[in-house]
Amino acid sequence: MPDAARRARVVPAQDRGSAPEPAPRTPAGLEDRGSAPGPAPRTPAGLDGAPAGLDRVRAGLDGAPARPGRVPRWVWGLPPVALLAFGFLYPLALVVRQSLSPENGGGAFDAYASVFASQSFREALGTTVWLAVGATAGCLVLGFTLALIIAFVPFPGARAVAKFIDVFLSFPSFLITLALLFVYGTVGMANGLVTDLTGAAVGPFRFLTTPWGVLLAEVTYFTPFVMRPLLAAFSQLDTAQLEVAAGLGARPGRIVRQVILPEALPALAAGGSLVLVMCLNEFGIVLFTGAKDVTTLPMLIYGKAILESDYSAACVVAVVNIAISVGLFGLYRVVGKRAGA
Repeated sequence: MPDAARRARVVPAQDRGSAPEPAPRTPAGLEDRGSAPGPAPRTPAGLDGAPAGLDRVRAGLDGAPARPGRVPRWVWGLPPVALLAFGFLYPLALVVRQSLSPENGGGAFDAYASVFASQSFREALGTTVWLAVGATAGCLVLGFTLALIIAFVPFPGARAVAKFIDVFLSFPSFLITLALLFVYGTVGMANGLVTDLTGAAVGPFRFLTTPWGVLLAEVTYFTPFVMRPLLAAFSQLDTAQLEVAAGLGARPGRIVRQVILPEALPALAAGGSLVLVMCLNEFGIVLFTGAKDVTTLPMLIYGKAILESDYSAACVVAVVNIAISVGLFGLYRVVGKRAGA
């Protein structure tokens, strides 16, 4: 009977191949190493076999904050917006409101009518425009010439001069005017040298207190603002074009007109637009030259507000100056985008 029971427990040979073999034993402590399969990902309850429901859950999680209590992004924008509104927009709104609220009463636009009808405003506007246009033209011509020399005429120290231009951009405008006063002022070096040599009581250089002196100071100070984008444009110019033009017998003047100038036009336009905007708002140069007969819009604002205490008229002139500047700055941005600046 026991032999019969043992024979009954024997598994037939044909069935042994289909029986599952025992899984290999993993050494203790190495269950998570090697190629041992990790635990299967758990599916949220109620989502088994329902991909559509899982997609809806994922879509909802994408719009939710990654962490609980995370600050929304728009909150971080509040401090700079509040600082800008308090530091710039609020004072600007006060200027506009003051221009529409004359101190002696009357209509909202009475101050504008009075200022526009005054001879001093028209003269200041004309002086501001012609000084800005003249300084811009001078900066374009001088800046283009100097940038050509620095970029295409090899001489020792050309790279140092180009780097000095970047440093020059950080100088305040009154510093250049002060330097011109030391050289060409009434008691400057040039007049002192002439009086010492000739024995004259007064030197011949007295142009700094005229509009031409203001124009010279503005051209001197703002020329690097034109040279900087020009040097950047010249650095990207393909020198092979210049070599081909020179190989074909073209003279330097023709190469400049037909090869270099077309490539430099966007940079010239961008630099000229920037200089025009800055010249319209220049105050320090006119003040430090001591040109009493030169009254620009910033100088008129200073005179109306500080010397005459006519704040309504000063605010009217300020609004006009801001409107012109913003319009020209918009033009500068358009030109700068087309130039790739």
